[in-house]
Amino acid sequence: MEHFVVSARKYRPQTFKDVVGQQAITNTLLNAIESNHLAQALLFTGPRGVGKTTCARILAKMINSDGDTKEDEDFAFNIFELDAASNNSVDDIRSLTDQVRIPPQVGKYKVYIIDEVHMLSQAAFNAFLKTLEEPPKHCIFILATTEKHKIIPTILSRCQIFDFKRITVSDAKEYLKYIANEQGITAEDDALHIIAQKADGAMRDALSIFDRVVSFSGKNLTRQAVTENLNVLDYETYFTSTDLILENKIPDLLIQFNSILSKGFDGHHYIAGLASHFRDLMVCKNPSTIPLLEVGEDTSIKYQDQSQKTTHTFLMEGIRLANDCDLKYKSSKNQRLLVELTLMQLASITFDGEKKNLKHYIIPPSYFKARGITPIPVKKPKTEDKTFENKTEAIITKEKVSAEVEPIINIPKISINKPKSSTSGLSLKSIREKKEHQLRQMDVVIDEEDLPKEPVTQEALDQAWEIYTKKMDQKGEKIMASILQMDQPKLKGTTIHLTYSNNTNKIELERAEFPLMAFLKKKLLNYDLKLSITVNEEIAKKYAFTPLEKYEKLKEKNPNIEILRQTFGLDI
Repeated sequence: MEHFVVSARKYRPQTFKDVVGQQAITNTLLNAIESNHLAQALLFTGPRGVGKTTCARILAKMINSDGDTKEDEDFAFNIFELDAASNNSVDDIRSLTDQVRIPPQVGKYKVYIIDEVHMLSQAAFNAFLKTLEEPPKHCIFILATTEKHKIIPTILSRCQIFDFKRITVSDAKEYLKYIANEQGITAEDDALHIIAQKADGAMRDALSIFDRVVSFSGKNLTRQAVTENLNVLDYETYFTSTDLILENKIPDLLIQFNSILSKGFDGHHYIAGLASHFRDLMVCKNPSTIPLLEVGEDTSIKYQDQSQKTTHTFLMEGIRLANDCDLKYKSSKNQRLLVELTLMQLASITFDGEKKNLKHYIIPPSYFKARGITPIPVKKPKTEDKTFENKTEAIITKEKVSAEVEPIINIPKISINKPKSSTSGLSLKSIREKKEHQLRQMDVVIDEEDLPKEPVTQEALDQAWEIYTKKMDQKGEKIMASILQMDQPKLKGTTIHLTYSNNTNKIELERAEFPLMAFLKKKLLNYDLKLSITVNEEIAKKYAFTPLEKYEKLKEKNPNIEILRQTFGLDI
């Protein structure tokens, strides 16, 4: 059996040109070598698998090579690698400083690469300070770490720091494509993109995942094989979920979520991915932000197509709901139910309800459709027809319609057996329902577009208001008559404004608003009139309620009352 070398070692870069995604750092090091401006202490910091140790080895090789050096010369005698994770004591650093004094036998420099330098102890750092600050001319230190914040400031101040960045998805995908061509492997673009995303910016991890997937699928690398082997949710899952949400198919959506859980996926991972999917759809809404979408070309087209089916409002609400579920997931006691509720809420964003256009009908349209009848609202002619007004008034006030008007539909009467003993009562809920019923009844009987809209003057409004007030007084509704007299109505456009000193009067008038406005609209021949009632707290302050307020009011009228109170020692 032939020995297998993993891709991370087999394709380790041998020159700075081969290093992926770190062009700024490699160019800086090349220029420093060419111009002889290379510092004697370098610190390479950054996430795992981005090329810190690789760049250190390439640098150590380049500074010792000259024009006559062979390409396969690695200068192993001049390069010393120290793992600070296992050699982190003071004695190890002392041994290192003793070796530094000896000049190199071959080449110009001795290069010491200390990996995971943040693992050194505090005492070891202090022992290393003097040597690091003033090393011999033939010695160069290259420190590598993933956690720069754990290194003491005195070490950082003595080093030239290079921050390595994460490998972008596009750079990692291009390098994986190069390796696939080198090995004669046919790979789909989406498959390589998923591997690059799964690596999370680490090229070494991307190569390890690549080897694993190739071992699973052979020479043909497909998106399905990658998602199956890596146990990740691919784009198709979220495309299907979004389609079900837009179509309001809650049962199918819950079944799909159950199948996702049965495959071993976590609900938290699914809902977080759904939020990211909505974000990607939002990015596709604007052509200028499409480059922010880090997916393959084929998948990008699918994102753009699905984004056309969605609205900006839907995506914003979807992101909010999914993100809220993501935040609550860990603290929830029933995590599956939390995700299912979120999915039902998402599927209800674009749901208008079963009874979409029933607000203009007392009887639902299904009643008429079952009998092959189309309901027709009654229209009032623009000309003043007293006969029609009488008929309309008769319908509104539930009086008997004259025999001349024939009913359009014969609806069978429904008999209701009332209990022998019943109590009648009046509640706010019943008043509110009665008012809404009367408003709906007006919508059925009258078409508002053909109602008169004559100009109204303040004088005409005052006269109609006085007539209605007297009418209330004659009917015995003394309280309502007094409320109507508390403030003079002010007409602004088609809105009648009233101001009261407390909220109680406002509530009482709102309960009697329907008959009042019906009278005014008919009397003034303008059905656009509206009523606006406000409470002015400043007016309310003018009224005295407590004994002290009453005393202050009396004192304003007659200041001698205060002299009387003080003379006899009276209390308020």
